[in-house]
Amino acid sequence: MAQPQAPANFNAEEADNLEDIEKQFAVKVVQHMQTYWAILERVKGSSLRLTKIDNDILEHLQKDFPEFDPAETIDEDKMKSKEGKQRWRDFMMVYEKKVDDYNFGTMLRTNAKSEYGQEETIFVPRMQFYAVEIARNKAGLNDWIYEQAQKEKAAKSSA
Repeated sequence: MAQPQAPANFNAEEADNLEDIEKQFAVKVVQHMQTYWAILERVKGSSLRLTKIDNDILEHLQKDFPEFDPAETIDEDKMKSKEGKQRWRDFMMVYEKKVDDYNFGTMLRTNAKSEYGQEETIFVPRMQFYAVEIARNKAGLNDWIYEQAQKEKAAKSSA
């Protein structure tokens, strides 16, 4: 899907901050977060595919970020440091023409053991979300969400 382009004379620094656009953006981010969580409640993360190229993304993540451990809590300061931003930008740009909305903002849990919450969530480009969540899913770190949802479902049906 083609992204709308700003006119050539558009200056982002001088543009009005349009509240309606910000609200629409926030709604889209929250919908993505809720949809992903709902999917994890219905499908084990370890059997879930987020993109057509999950394996390629995981291999690339492991090559460019050999120190990354999907079981560890993400250090937002390190990720968003000058060096971290450059490393992630180099990683993400490979997917500019391969993954739709690769740079659209989305929410990421800082740790696979936690649910989405104000303290446990950071704002990242979609490609970072994919890289981290694909690694977590392949490692089975999100399966607890499915298992917890199934227990709750069973408890409701037996009540």
